Amino acid sequence: MSEVKRKITREEFLWTAVKSTALVALGAAGYGVFNKASTGLVRKRDLLDRKKTGKQNFSMAIDIEKCIGCGLCVEACSKENNVPADHYRTWIERYVIKKDGTVLIESPQGGMHGFSDDVHEEDVERAFFVPKLCNQCEHSPCTQVCPVGATFNSEEGVVLVDYDYCIGCRYCIQACPYGSRFWNPVKKTADKCTLCYHRIMNGQLPACVEVCPTGARIFGDLSDPESPVSKFTKENQTMALKPHLQTGAKVAYKGLSKEVV
Repeated sequence: MSEVKRKITREEFLWTAVKSTALVALGAAGYGVFNKASTGLVRKRDLLDRKKTGKQNFSMAIDIEKCIGCGLCVEACSKENNVPADHYRTWIERYVIKKDGTVLIESPQGGMHGFSDDVHEEDVERAFFVPKLCNQCEHSPCTQVCPVGATFNSEEGVVLVDYDYCIGCRYCIQACPYGSRFWNPVKKTADKCTLCYHRIMNGQLPACVEVCPTGARIFGDLSDPESPVSKFTKENQTMALKPHLQTGAKVAYKGLSKEVV
């Protein structure tokens, strides 16, 4: 009998290459889990019911001088996104700079319930609050290390996680230099801030921005020069966290102090 040869498609070839790469990274023991999780998921993501917005590039700016550490943003994020207890998609850190140069950093329960007043004023040079979240990097380390492409950049400039596609290797959690990712014990996947993607794609603000009583969080489309975030970054001197890493972090901070890590 003559042998029948079938031409493989480009998609099949690339998918085989991805599986091979993942096997090298995870070891043969992880193959069963990977093989089960992988079937058809590339197509599923392609069918995500999201608006095709083309040039939109969503991001956020934070005015540290306005943050009062109330924790309402953390609480709103937790409720809106069903974040498991003791895990945070956004959190607040309090920096206390003492007169002797000592820097104290704390974030009790992510700052959700505010901060205590147990700091002795006579010892303090200054103190301030710094809200943190995923920086939605343009060159995100997390997307680069994911062996199956479960972490990806959306067309709107938001770094997302395909929870059906994630195999739980946790490489992305280790790779994030900002500590913005965590292991979700309920979903059994990596998790992080999505800028409330489900809300912003319907014309709403992220939950944390909506509840901020002082306007410390500014959200908008960077590709629109008239958006709140574009105007804010144009009118104020801002910078991103750890710029030397060249991740293309998009969350801009006004009043960022050298002590912030």
